Amino acid sequence: MALTEARVRNWKPPSDETEGGLRIFLYHRISDDPDPLALSPAKFRAQMEYLAANGIHALDAVTALDLLYAGQLEPRTLALTFDDGFRDVLDNAYPVLAELGFSASVFVSTAVIDGDARYSWAPPDAAILSWDEIRRLEASGVLRFEPHSRTHPDLTRLDDDEARDEIAGSKVELERQIERATHAFCFPSGFFASRTCELVQESGLRYGITCEPGVNTASTDPYLVHRIQVDSTDSLRAFTAKVAGSHDRPLLGRGRYRRVRYGVSS
Repeated sequence: MALTEARVRNWKPPSDETEGGLRIFLYHRISDDPDPLALSPAKFRAQMEYLAANGIHALDAVTALDLLYAGQLEPRTLALTFDDGFRDVLDNAYPVLAELGFSASVFVSTAVIDGDARYSWAPPDAAILSWDEIRRLEASGVLRFEPHSRTHPDLTRLDDDEARDEIAGSKVELERQIERATHAFCFPSGFFASRTCELVQESGLRYGITCEPGVNTASTDPYLVHRIQVDSTDSLRAFTAKVAGSHDRPLLGRGRYRRVRYGVSS
């Protein structure tokens, strides 16, 4: 929180806060639970109402990226994403998005939805969406589902066959459940390498979604799409600054921190 607020205090906004590309925002949970990945429902509503009040429209990632690469992205447009498919996205994010006419992408790990795997870091009482709920939300058009692997492993530590099964297998299973083609793969925990990007492309998906901060332009590698994380500690001021571009570059020391914490460099 301190680093984010300090960065916001020292940052000068541009004249047009959404000009120059596409910013995609990353959420996990929308809940009052004491979980570092959980943003409170009150904060989430305030953020979405800020966007609506300022004429900024929010789309799901695939729709927004398709428009970006076609040269048809309207000004004052951003994208919203939720990783992992926690049920509180249905309870606390969906009603706000539906009310404001926004849409968002939800990236899910299919074996976790099946109950054959679990997110090791998630609190035991953090419920996951069911397939019935996913199908209902998908039909609403407000939340659009895309693959996030089968079991949420670090793909960079798997061999080619294992990584291919995680990527292509999650695509096939999700498509079977929601009865439509999927187009974007979100790298679990944001870990990727050139080999995993190639496997995403090989699977017939047209976008690879990272956790690397930045703004996306028509020249951005479609298999290394940037996102900006919204943290549970972000004030509304911090969020509005992120919308305007304050976090288009990584925080100093981000790469070193990730190497120390996770043992990888990307």
